[in-house]
Amino acid sequence: MLIFYHDPRKAPAVISENNIYVVWTSNNTGTNEVMFRVSNDSGKTFSDKINLSNSPSSDSTRVEIAADAGRIIVTWWERSDTDETPVARVSDDFGKTFGPLIKLGVNGQIGTGEVKPL
Repeated sequence: MLIFYHDPRKAPAVISENNIYVVWTSNNTGTNEVMFRVSNDSGKTFSDKINLSNSPSSDSTRVEIAADAGRIIVTWWERSDTDETPVARVSDDFGKTFGPLIKLGVNGQIGTGEVKPL
């Protein structure tokens, strides 16, 4: 049996062409939040951070990222006292904005609006 252990002290990153996409969890608000930054110039500079989870009533954990050219998907788990749900956000514009939160454990999309830099 293979068991995957996510080390919260690491920041998963992917490289696609000249773009570097990085995600991590931060606990500045009392709960873990998923943060994102992008470099479009091979790491010389990075964008402002974006809080992808923005979920003060639950912990966001086990973050992962994948990218292909300008399309990015970030997945993680939202954990509360009574529930644990896999979720995702997708960007089609090189990480400038992200679509609504998608709850992967239920049918359909949940949430509205885009996530923009802090």
